[in-house]
Amino acid sequence: MSLSIIIPCLNEAEVIAATLQALAPLRTRGAEVVVVDGGSTDDTVARARPGADLVLSAPRGRALQMNAGAARAGGTILLFLHADSMPPPQADTLIVNGLNRTRRSWGRFDVCIAGSHPLLRVVERAMNLRSRWTGIATGDQGIFVTRSLYTAAGGYPEIPLMEDVALAKRLKRFGAPLNLKHRITTSARRWERNGVLRTILLMWRLRLAYWLGADPKRLAMRYQK
Repeated sequence: MSLSIIIPCLNEAEVIAATLQALAPLRTRGAEVVVVDGGSTDDTVARARPGADLVLSAPRGRALQMNAGAARAGGTILLFLHADSMPPPQADTLIVNGLNRTRRSWGRFDVCIAGSHPLLRVVERAMNLRSRWTGIATGDQGIFVTRSLYTAAGGYPEIPLMEDVALAKRLKRFGAPLNLKHRITTSARRWERNGVLRTILLMWRLRLAYWLGADPKRLAMRYQK
């Protein structure tokens, strides 16, 4: 089974090189890295090229970008990774062996948020526990899925927010996820920029509204304020 890592980007010049450097050992072992830019106005594309197998352009929006990357990727397993997230060093082996061992077709990692604020420890624990209880994963956790299941599920719904939750709901209909305890480390910049408590409350409100049927376009406008 071969692995393709798909990274959607928009103005990620500050972090993309470090992320790709962390993925270099996986590329050495045969993993493919596909970066999909959504119209960056900084040096994201130039900084991504040395560390990626493919650098593509697509319309702005994570769902659109990830679907575009999946369409060009060559792997039989797809790992969708945020530009500011670092998977564990043996992510490729963990994914392939885990799916083979459990005979499952999709899954995610636990998450660790790279920040010192004590509330971040609460956030990451809550994310990991909630995911185990519900069988729903978020993009911060590095969703991975076999290409055959990804195709059968119809890929990412092309909505501007909650596309990761929507995909997980689709995948869950085909079977439970593989929950790997190994951790992806993701940046705390979103929480630190807007305030940890404020961001926690905002995300709770947005997720609750989504589960109650709110329009993702309206939620995206609230998220971007």
